[in-house]
Amino acid sequence: MCPMRFLLVFFSAILAGYIAWKSVPTSSVADDIVSDEDSSIKKQQSNIIKMAQNGFWGFLDMASGKYLWRNINQIKQEAQVKSL
Repeated sequence: MCPMRFLLVFFSAILAGYIAWKSVPTSSVADDIVSDEDSSIKKQQSNIIKMAQNGFWGFLDMASGKYLWRNINQIKQEAQVKSL
C-alpha cells in the first residue's frame, strides 16, 4: 500500500471534521442564562437528535449519489432559466 494513501485519508478526515465542527450551530451564552434549565436541556437534546438525524440522511444522500444528482439538476435548471 502506498503511504500517501494514509496521508490522504488522514487529511480528508481532518477536513471533514473541521467542516462538521464549523457547520454545527452554536447557541449564545445569554440565551442559555435567560432560559430555564429544564427547557434548555430538553431543547439541546432535541437539537442534538435533529442534528444526528440530518447528518445520517445527509450521509445517506451523499453515499447514494442523490446529493450530487440533485445539485446537477439544479445547475441545469438554473442554466435553462438564464438562457430564457
